[in-house]
Amino acid sequence: MTLNRRQFVSAAAGAAFVASGAVQAADNWPAKPIRIVVPYPPGGSSDIIARSISQPLSQALGQSVIVDNKPGANGNLGADMVAKAAPDGYTVLLCDVGALAISPSVYTKLPFDPSRDLRGVTMLAYSPHLLVVHPSVKANTLQELVALSKTSDLNFAVTATGSAPHLAGVALERASGARWTYVPYKGGVQAIQDTVGGQTQVLMNGMLATLPHVQSGKLKLLGVSKPTRMPLVGDVPTIAEQGVPGFESGTWQGVKAPRGTPDAIVQRLNREFIAAIRSAEVRSRLAGQGAEVVTMTGAQEEQFFDKERARWAAVVRQAGIKLD
Repeated sequence: MTLNRRQFVSAAAGAAFVASGAVQAADNWPAKPIRIVVPYPPGGSSDIIARSISQPLSQALGQSVIVDNKPGANGNLGADMVAKAAPDGYTVLLCDVGALAISPSVYTKLPFDPSRDLRGVTMLAYSPHLLVVHPSVKANTLQELVALSKTSDLNFAVTATGSAPHLAGVALERASGARWTYVPYKGGVQAIQDTVGGQTQVLMNGMLATLPHVQSGKLKLLGVSKPTRMPLVGDVPTIAEQGVPGFESGTWQGVKAPRGTPDAIVQRLNREFIAAIRSAEVRSRLAGQGAEVVTMTGAQEEQFFDKERARWAAVVRQAGIKLD
C-alpha cells in the first residue's frame, strides 16, 4: 500500500501532534499524586524502603506520593497492575527486582511479561539474605545446621514459593547437602513471625526486615549471603566462608514503570528516586538496618534484570519448580 502526498502529510502531522502531546505531558508532569505500588504485604523490605522515601519524594515533586500495598501471587498481582497502568508516570512499581526476574521461570503463565511490559527506572538498595534459625535450634554455624538437618526434621520458612529467598534456600540446600522441608507463606512478615514462634525452624530472608529480630534475640543468625562480612552483625561469617564458595543472594529493591512511559518522565523519576534514597537521613537509617544504597540508570537496571532472569532460570530448572 502506498500513500499519496496528502495522506503522507496528514499522517506526518498526526504523528507530530501525538509526539508534541507526549512532550507537553512530560513538561507538565507531575500534575497529580503519584502511586508507588508495593506488591507485597506491609513490613517487608520493599515496603520499608517505599515508606522511607515517600516523604522526600513528595517534597521534591510537589505532589502526594502514596504507597499502595498490593500483595498476591508472589508479587505478580501488583506487578501486573503496574504493567497494565497508563504509561504516564503516575503509577510505578517498587519491588524486589531479582524476585520479579524469577517469575517468568517459575510460573507457567503470567498475565504480563516483565521485560516487555515494564521498563527500568532505577535500582535503590541491596540487602543480603540472612540465614537464621529459631533460638532453640542446636546449631551455631551452617555446618552444624547441615549436620542437624540430616538427623532432625527441619521446616524452612519461605516468603512464597518461587521467591528469591526460596530459591536461595534451594541453592544452599543443594550446595551444602542440607535437608529441610519448605513451608510457603504469603510474605516475609508471616514467614518471620512463624520462625520467631517456633512453628518453622529455618529462614532465609532480606536483612532489612529480619535484622531487628536477630538484634532482639528472637532469631539466631548463622550466616550472611554476602561476599564479605558485615560489621553490623559482628563476627558472623558469610555463607561462602562456611563451605559454600561464591554463595551470594539477597534482595534488590528497584523501581519500574509501565513500558511506554516517556523518557523525560522516567529520567525525572530516576533523578528524584536517587536523590531521595541518597539523602543523608534515609541512607543512614537504611545502613543501620543492613541495606546498602545501590542506584543505577534505567538501562543498567534492565541489564541487571536480564542477568538475574538467566541466573535464576537455571536454579528453577534444576529444582523443577513450576507454578500455574
